[in-house]
Parts: sequence; structure tokens; C-alpha cells
Amino acid sequence: MTQTRNPAPVRRGIALGAVAVVVGTAALAMPASTAWAGAGDGPSEPASASAAASLPGSGPGSGSASGSGPGSGSGFDRKDLQRGLDDIVRHDGVVGAQATLVEGAERSYARSGTARLGGDRPMPHQGYLRMGSNTKTFVSTVVLQLVGEGRMRLDDTVERWLPGLVGGNGHDGARITVRQLLQHTSGLPDYAPHLPILDEKQFLEKRYDDFRPEQLVALALRERPLFEPGASHRYSNTGYILAGMIIEKVTGNHWSQEVHDRVIEPLGLKHTFSPGSRTGLPKPHAKGYHQFKPGASLVDSTRVNMTWGGAAGDLVTTSNDLVRFWQGLLGGKLLKPAQLAQMRTTVDMPPDGRQVVEKAGLGIFWRSLSCGGGFWGHGGTTLGHLNANGFTDRGRRGAVVIRTTNVALDDRDARTDRLLDAALCGTRKG
Repeated sequence: MTQTRNPAPVRRGIALGAVAVVVGTAALAMPASTAWAGAGDGPSEPASASAAASLPGSGPGSGSASGSGPGSGSGFDRKDLQRGLDDIVRHDGVVGAQATLVEGAERSYARSGTARLGGDRPMPHQGYLRMGSNTKTFVSTVVLQLVGEGRMRLDDTVERWLPGLVGGNGHDGARITVRQLLQHTSGLPDYAPHLPILDEKQFLEKRYDDFRPEQLVALALRERPLFEPGASHRYSNTGYILAGMIIEKVTGNHWSQEVHDRVIEPLGLKHTFSPGSRTGLPKPHAKGYHQFKPGASLVDSTRVNMTWGGAAGDLVTTSNDLVRFWQGLLGGKLLKPAQLAQMRTTVDMPPDGRQVVEKAGLGIFWRSLSCGGGFWGHGGTTLGHLNANGFTDRGRRGAVVIRTTNVALDDRDARTDRLLDAALCGTRKG
């Protein structure tokens, strides 16, 4: 994939999300639907991990707003949501976008742009999309559940579960822990820059190819370690490919089966699943587009084999399912208090010149708000879909913003970031 900035916490990765690219194998957990046939409050500040103390840090078209109306009587409502979404479509070269605003049991929806380039059909309400690196939060949740059950430990080494896989060229799996994989402090390079789908010609030739997790790890190990394990922070999809493989070793099941059984099914996420090597999306969906270099034409990237994302970012979902997931996770429905606390124990992320503070937990990120405090989330970026999200108050308030066009602009995410910030600040109580 191409070098990208990611929408929510964590950025600059390769087509995947909250930061980067991903890969996967084995299909699984198809939703129980016939869509394919048709085609206590958490802290306002995160806890800090002692080990991390030294870390360096197209116009709007037929947009519409609907829903029960969060924000009535507050500083941000669905009209503001619509205006922000229209602004993204109008100024950022985005073909289509949709957003969901959550306040307690109420939800508001907005959509802007069209379902396909040059068409007049509006963005579908609750269309299927590729969530990208938000997949990592699902995977981290499964790992932490296994830790809570005593079947593995966060301080287990990669070598303990995957003997001989990570070694050579300065790498040593015996020195890297599961915690470091989940928190991006392992020092492992990212495999994404080495994927053979990073320009338009490669993508059109290789978009349907299968990638195995071992291949992806091998791509990463071509480079030497970025730093000593635990010494700094650097987003790497490689860690989550390894986490998915470890889940399989611990349970005997593919990572996506465990995600389905432990997360998707209990929360009733009927439209969330791992596509495996299937290349299409269920109906309804908008087409996804990718711009491989500045000024280039948009390429229809809707159909793609996401095995290059796997446990780092291959899940398909809808915005309502994402809301339900974040509310369930932050509301304590998936993890015991001790494990949720571990997930939200953070290390500082290196500053990137913006006036925000970002911290990395285990498959989750905390980001400061302009009005004070901060929110939890994990964005996602793929070759076409971008998913930004943020939640506060144990998931009671939040927003999800989806775009269907990944443009090659340095400030690609600026308007989306501002919309998310405005939504969360405008709906906060007090």
C-alpha cells in the first residue's frame, strides 16, 4: 500500500488503519445474513505504563441527516454533523462519506456524496465497509480475554508461542513480548511497505493474490529492528499478524473464529466478519477508491483480497456495528476490569507536529480533545475505506466517520479530525 496518514489515533502507516496495513489468511465468521447472496466511567486521562515513561514521543450531492437526534440542547447536533461531512466531500476529493453521532441511547446519521464516482445514487445508510486497523482492537480484546482466563500472559515472548519464526537480521523473538506486539513497542518493522500492491500497476496485477501470515512476517524481517524491544513506539502491522498467529497457537482456532465467538457473536454484530480471501462486499455498499500518488486518477479498489491485512486489518463491518463494538468494549461487556485496565494503560507516542497528545494502549489509542480530556478509539485505513472513530464516557458518547476515498494528500485527515473533535466536544456534558 501507499504511505498514508491515518484518521484516528495512530497515523502514517500503510493502508490499514489507525495506522497501517494488514494481512490475513483463512476466511471465517460470515455474518448470519443473506447479504452475500445479493452480491463505571473510564478515566478522562489514560493510565501510563511505567516502561513507557521515556518514549519519544464531487460536491456533497444528496446528503441527508437522520436519526433520533443526539445533541439537542448541546453544542453539536446532526446539522453540524451534516455540514462537516459535506465539507469533507466538497474539499477533500472524497466520493462518499457517512457519519454516526452517539449520545447515550440516541444516534444521528449523516451521509454525503455518492455511492460511486460519477453516479447519482446517494451513499447507502449502514453500507458495508472495510474497517482496516480497527480490526486490531478486536484481536487485542481476544488476547486479553485469553490472558484473563490464564491461558497465556502478556509477558509471554513471541518465541514461547511461535518458536523460530522471528529471528535473524538482528531480530530475536525471545526478547519480544505479547504486550509489546499489541502496543507497537516491539521494534519490529512493518511489512506493509514491502507489499507488492503499492502502486496502481501492482495493485491491478496483484489485487486478488493470497498472502499467508508467514509471508508477511518474512517481508518485515528483511529490515533490521527499528529499536530495542520496549525502548520506543512505532506502529507496525507485523505485531498483529503475529498476535493472530499466537491466538491460533493458544486456542487451536483461527484468529477470526475466536474474534467471531468471543466478540462478534456476544455483542450481536450481525454485519461484522472476516472475508478471508473473498474479494467483494455484501450489499449495500459504496464503491471504494484509492489514489496511488498525488494528482493521479482514482482507482476503483472495492474488490480486493484482504489476506494482506488479516489480523492487522481485514474485518468488514457497518458503522452501527462499530458503535455497538466500542460501546460494548468500553462499557465492560467484553473484558474483566483488570484486562480493560491493561488495555488502557498507555505509552506516549512520538509527537507529529500537531497540537494533540496521543497515547497507545493495547490495540486502542487515547487522543486529547481541544476542549480538554480525551477519547478512546482506533482508526482504520485500507485501499479505499477510511474509518475514524472516538468514544468517551464508557462508550456512551462517540462518533464514527467513514470515507470511501483514500486520497494521496498530506492533510487528508485534517477535516475528519476536526469533525470528530467538534462532535465529541460539542456533545460533552457540562
